[in-house]
Amino acid sequence: MATSDASETRVRVAAFEELSTDLLYQILRLRVDVFVVEQRCPYPDLDGRDTDPTTRHVWAERDGAVLGYLRIVVEPDGTPRIGRVCVVPQARGAGLASRLLRTALDLIADRPVVLHAQAHLTEYYGRFGFTVAGPTYLEDGIPHVMMRRVPTPAR
Repeated sequence: MATSDASETRVRVAAFEELSTDLLYQILRLRVDVFVVEQRCPYPDLDGRDTDPTTRHVWAERDGAVLGYLRIVVEPDGTPRIGRVCVVPQARGAGLASRLLRTALDLIADRPVVLHAQAHLTEYYGRFGFTVAGPTYLEDGIPHVMMRRVPTPAR
């Protein structure tokens, strides 16, 4: 399990088998609270991808409480995909999602990566080098768009 410290909030990375049951419960609870309850999108969050040995779970915690989360899954073609990006309401606006994304992008290094963004967040993800890579579509009643980040070669 890797750790990155900054003030009292820590960003951590782990494979599924490294997650304690308490931590896994907190992560799943956060995902349900944000996506199912807050955004009113009843969908099968437990999609079988969390347990894949190539999936990496990235979360921020303070005093043992999970404040934000995302996961990196590997698509069948080998492309990493960032998803399930969420932050507890009381921690929003403090740059936590950005810290999680920077950590994920550091893990992915210089490989292309995709994500399926809620359409109103395209400008936000654009700050990290993502560009729109497809038409807008509805997912659980919310407009989404596929975005892609292709690292620029070093000069």
